[in-house]
Amino acid sequence: MAKLKLTKGELKRQRDALKQFKRYLPTLQLKKQQLQLEILQQNSLLKEKSAHLDKKKQAVYQWIGLLSDLSFDIKPYLKSGDTKTHAKNIAGVNIPVFDSMEFGPSIYDLFLAPLWADLAIESLREIIALNKEISVIRQGVGILRHELRITTQRVNLFEKVKIPLAEENIRLIKIYIGDQMANAVGRSKIAKRKIEALILEEVAP
Repeated sequence: MAKLKLTKGELKRQRDALKQFKRYLPTLQLKKQQLQLEILQQNSLLKEKSAHLDKKKQAVYQWIGLLSDLSFDIKPYLKSGDTKTHAKNIAGVNIPVFDSMEFGPSIYDLFLAPLWADLAIESLREIIALNKEISVIRQGVGILRHELRITTQRVNLFEKVKIPLAEENIRLIKIYIGDQMANAVGRSKIAKRKIEALILEEVAP
């Protein structure tokens, strides 16, 4: 650690730094609060989507046995294509937001396909899309948590290290400069008395 310079120039530098730290800290604190709030909201959304997924699965379990019908292969109709998302900015951090998942066309012979084909394809596609949406939400929460950890570290650095250190440095420099001024005044008085004494000696008869 560099030794503190006990000078007026260093005093100004420390004061400027302290002013900058105190100006920047509220921005960091606000960012931290926004990230914490968004994480809570995303976790609530995640819980809601997970419950919806469980409900969908429970409904599918009632007729899942129909998929054992080897006369109709449902797998080709469940292949997903592109997943569409957009970015949401939270306190300067972009997270992905799920929009939709594309699937290929459901083209099959209506006379040969079983009656349950349409319902099965639609329901299973919804489950696949929900799984993907939950994955995207979790990815976003991961990004937010990472940024929150960094922001919290910065807030702690400013609150517990940077600002207290600058305040202590300013205090030490002011004490030193005050002592130097007091010593200078004392030396000035001593010098003045010596000069006065010399003058008196010169003019004495």
